[in-house]
Amino acid sequence: MMGLYSRHVFPRLMEWFMSSEEFRRLRTDLLQAARGDVLEIGFGTGLNLAHYPSRISRLSTIDPAVILPRKVQDRIAAASFPVETVHTTAEHLPYPDRRFDTVVSTWTLCTIPNPVQALREAARVLKSTGTLLFLEHGRSNDAHVARWQDRLNPAQQILGCGCHLNRPIDHLIEEGGLTIVTLNRFEMPGVPRIGGTMYRGSAIPIS
Repeated sequence: MMGLYSRHVFPRLMEWFMSSEEFRRLRTDLLQAARGDVLEIGFGTGLNLAHYPSRISRLSTIDPAVILPRKVQDRIAAASFPVETVHTTAEHLPYPDRRFDTVVSTWTLCTIPNPVQALREAARVLKSTGTLLFLEHGRSNDAHVARWQDRLNPAQQILGCGCHLNRPIDHLIEEGGLTIVTLNRFEMPGVPRIGGTMYRGSAIPIS
């Protein structure tokens, strides 16, 4: 039952929920800073594809799961730049050191089993002049909301197919060997605070 849910029901729910106007606006705002050779971790169903600037030279994507493949292929076919997809985990990226100008992570660090290792890998494959762009939900600064995130996290991991409500995204990025350059913390409109506490920004590899 959970296999059916995780492969078919949950992806369609997320596809619907994360296609709203506000999600699209946030994606566009973040991805306008993407440049050059780009890696996206946690590609999912390719909802970011339409929001990349046409000036990027190439997009490589990784995701351990194959989700809604027909929809993904349609989105890749519509892209104005080459797209390469690899099904693997973010903790072990199959790329050489200093390969990418930009690494992108959107609503992904909540689910990766070892996010710090994945961020170390992101730092490894970024050029010394490269940038990590991130847009993630995570732990609230409000102690009351954070307590509820902790209480509901076990259930969320089941219903959200591994998603955590309470990860301190900024701390994880720093533990992963990156320096945060910009960070915007905000509450996403129309989303309960336990899941709508957002971290948006950029980080660079520690030199």
